Amino acid sequence: MKRYDLRPLKDDFYSRMLELMDKDIKDGENAIFLFEIGDFSHIQKSADVIYEAGYTLMNSLKFNEVDWTIVVKKVKPEIKPFAEEPKKEKDEEDDDDE
Repeated sequence: MKRYDLRPLKDDFYSRMLELMDKDIKDGENAIFLFEIGDFSHIQKSADVIYEAGYTLMNSLKFNEVDWTIVVKKVKPEIKPFAEEPKKEKDEEDDDDE
């Protein structure tokens, strides 16, 4: 497990985070990234970037008042499940038969 402080990069840490995952982290290994929270959009975007790059977000938590920490594992993520269609109720099924 390796820890990286990306706070000096401010809002532009995504490409560096992916570069470190690609080149510095071995398959199956974890990385801890520290970055500034900003307007909180970085939290969801970092999760999306990690997922889209083919890594697994293990944990995401507030480190202090201005910083956020994520733990990323270099393994393929589980596929996000799609919302299932709601099941028909018994009365609706009977109406379809008519």
